[in-house]
Amino acid sequence: MTTKAISSTSLAIRQLGLFAFAAVAGLAALMWGLNLLANLTASASGANSAVDAASNAITVLISSEPPQLDSSLSTDQVSGMVLGHVMEGLLRYDENNELAPGVAESWRINADSAVFRLRENALWSDGKPVTAQDFVFAWRLALAPDNASQYAFILYPVKNAEAINQGTQPPEALGARALDDRTLEIEFERPIAFFDKLTAFSTYYPVRQDFYESTDGTYGADADKLLYNGPFVIASWVHGQSLDMRRNPLYWNQGRIHLDRINAGYITSDPNTSLNLFKDDKIVLTGLTPENLTSALEQRWQIHRFMDGSLFFLELNHRPDRLTSNLNLRKALYLAQDPNELVYKVIKLPGYLPGVSLFPSFLDGPHGRFRDDHPPPAHRIDVAAARRHLALAQAELGLDEFPSLVLLTGDNTVSNVQSEYFQAVFKKNLGLDIKIDRQIFKQRLAKMTSGEFDIVMAGWGPDYDDPLTFGDLFASWNLNNRGRYSNPAYDEQVRIAQNALDAEVRMAAFANMQRIIHEDVVIIPSYDRGVAYVTHPRLQGVRRRVVGADPDYSNAYIVPEA
Repeated sequence: MTTKAISSTSLAIRQLGLFAFAAVAGLAALMWGLNLLANLTASASGANSAVDAASNAITVLISSEPPQLDSSLSTDQVSGMVLGHVMEGLLRYDENNELAPGVAESWRINADSAVFRLRENALWSDGKPVTAQDFVFAWRLALAPDNASQYAFILYPVKNAEAINQGTQPPEALGARALDDRTLEIEFERPIAFFDKLTAFSTYYPVRQDFYESTDGTYGADADKLLYNGPFVIASWVHGQSLDMRRNPLYWNQGRIHLDRINAGYITSDPNTSLNLFKDDKIVLTGLTPENLTSALEQRWQIHRFMDGSLFFLELNHRPDRLTSNLNLRKALYLAQDPNELVYKVIKLPGYLPGVSLFPSFLDGPHGRFRDDHPPPAHRIDVAAARRHLALAQAELGLDEFPSLVLLTGDNTVSNVQSEYFQAVFKKNLGLDIKIDRQIFKQRLAKMTSGEFDIVMAGWGPDYDDPLTFGDLFASWNLNNRGRYSNPAYDEQVRIAQNALDAEVRMAAFANMQRIIHEDVVIIPSYDRGVAYVTHPRLQGVRRRVVGADPDYSNAYIVPEA
């Protein structure tokens, strides 16, 4: 059993008492609304520079329009970054990337259950308290079969969650109960070794039922269609152009928030545009590509490096009507490419590592790095063997010749370079014609979900700090398993890792998953992603996170000019 108990409620608030506190909160909500109108009028055109010390504001860039700000449905990194600034779960990650209290001020986790005590000064942006029932409603919402949440599986550790999601139990059977407004009791489906880590993830965020129902199916679609409980609120959202976040005056932990405004004033995935915006002092942070790394060095900027924990790979479509459901074709594709060439000759950025496993290099086991204890199968390019497998596949599929295979990819400079590399490699080594299907981010996600691809350039970042966040990605029930791979032997290993408390047993299960992924060529690993980036010299406190919102500006602050 583990127990945490930290409260940041101020002495003044404690002395006011709950009734007086609610009155103060209501007044604060009113004042916030008036201030917001004034601020929007005064700065409608946005800051003239990336750092605006006078208004305590920064301007940032996001790579795409957030596809989904309904936390029960969100799946992508951009939406997760925004939600991480404007929402908060039971727990959160602090400035040291450690789990810390969020809405919960204390908690106790047993082998079969957990109890979270909510702080009395956790408020929604309309001044009403965040209650235990708001978590119960949010979790039931994510599990509702007709909601079709692709992240419903992450709630399966809660008693009856999976049965509810599959429609065999009613929502009321969920093992999450509000004992009172501030006490949330959770019963587990099975023993779990990492439940506290799950509660910081966005699917576990609260949603207030009356507000959700008042939006009539448009919850999360616009700034006024969300109710906030995080350090910031969305003051305005001009779709496709900008998203403006302002400090939430009702957030319980004002002491850790230093900025008054985070203005996502630009939305683009073009790296050259991003670099020019940084160079012109329009944004505070930009990532670097091989093409603009030289320019950054010439500018004598301080370059930061960060392994963001993400694995990128070619995901293959295992649906029966797709040619890539053939194992010999998948083996041919795997043996015909070389991730070392991709990383060192095509990507050419510091920090990237060639992909060798479903489990990235940062993941820990009980004795050190998981991959040190359980090395992945060795791989080297073997064109002759690849062509033998291709011939077997052609005979098994009864083809006179292979038709074009569709490679689904993003429509941006980085994706274009990599997709053209794979197109050339598979043409040269296998004689296969690869048709590149470039799509904007939201449309690519839609096509991935509907299975409109043979191969898709995909990536996965960790949702929580445990190997299972990668391991269960290819479980048959996981809707993020876009290629619909299904293998009872693999599912069994996932269940072992879910249920076991013994670290050695869990690591052995992950090792078996790693082996099955390799033998069945479920995916073709490309690289563990490294990030090279630059930040404005007057902005400090930005946190890069392997788990959680990344980049995280919620602790950032502006320093005086030198």
